[in-house]
Amino acid sequence: MRSQSSHPRRTRRNILQLAGIATGAAIVAPVLHNLKISGFSPGSVIHTLKTSKSILEAANAKNSQAMKIVASPKPTGISKVVLVHTEDRVSGTQQALDLLQPDGIEGKSIFLKPNYNTADPSPAATDTKLLAALVEKLQKAGVGKITVGDRSGMAQTREAMKLKGVFQLAERYGLEAMVFDEMSTEQWQYFSPSGTHWQQGFAFARPILQAGAVVNTCCLKTHRGAHYTLSLKNTVGMVAKYVPGDPFNYMNDLHTSPYMQQMIAEINAVYQPSLVLMDGVETFVEGGPESGKKVAANVILASTDRIAIDVIGLGMLRLLGSTNEVTQGSIWKLAQISTAVELGVGVSHPDQIQLITADRASQRIADQIRRYIT
Repeated sequence: MRSQSSHPRRTRRNILQLAGIATGAAIVAPVLHNLKISGFSPGSVIHTLKTSKSILEAANAKNSQAMKIVASPKPTGISKVVLVHTEDRVSGTQQALDLLQPDGIEGKSIFLKPNYNTADPSPAATDTKLLAALVEKLQKAGVGKITVGDRSGMAQTREAMKLKGVFQLAERYGLEAMVFDEMSTEQWQYFSPSGTHWQQGFAFARPILQAGAVVNTCCLKTHRGAHYTLSLKNTVGMVAKYVPGDPFNYMNDLHTSPYMQQMIAEINAVYQPSLVLMDGVETFVEGGPESGKKVAANVILASTDRIAIDVIGLGMLRLLGSTNEVTQGSIWKLAQISTAVELGVGVSHPDQIQLITADRASQRIADQIRRYIT
């Protein structure tokens, strides 16, 4: 029988050998820290081994499996943006999708990305009735399996989704509900910092990259840190704060960087949504993202082009009167928009945006917005 005095020494040596496989002090240090505080009890050794494995997996994914973001050619065609004047999110959603008629979703698995930064009422977070109406329209369109998921910023994701009734909605409609914070290392795809403003690159949710089609449903509002949060900014919830085994805080990198706007645009280069739905029935024209000066904009917007719909959303905020960061200068020179244009995320000129309406009230708003987006 092995003595207890020799067992910890061998365990420590084995763990250090395991840790040595990874490169850099950043990988070894967490292992040594766990050993120091564990006292080398059997339970803590098993935990440390699991932690070490997670660290090695993250290091391997980050160092050898990371992909590079690649700019796409700038689109030359016309992108439609549907604008529906409405005070009813459900009927507005239904009408917007009927007008847009998005292609290429029938029979495909869908990843539905809402906005659950918090569980506060709209426009802070996605309205549950709107989400249900969207799911019903997608299912009637003959799509395959629908997964709904997010990563909150200011709240605990599971709690926010629970408070918004997402798990009940998933059970009612046969959806899969996914909490990104609870995903394993293997469920995150690393992208290298090359060509970006991210210090260590970023990790993007694989379930979104692997979906047959992605639906991005966002809110129309300002944001104290990012200036505004529309469809491009909603993509931030697809990026990890932490990856298991990786101690780097990616959201701290984003929110403390002077290049936040560019970084938001850069993460949008790695996926292409098949549908974007923007809730502008109510909006924050100041403050945000969880609270602010709320006004009734009474619009629902829909498109397949994130730049096009965000430009129209910014035009709506300018029409209503908003912050200096939103209203000053050309919309096309705002850093989120201009960087996204450079990366080929969507349209690059106002003449490429076709506003679609179905009634006079909607057309009046569209005509007013036009003067703000040139």
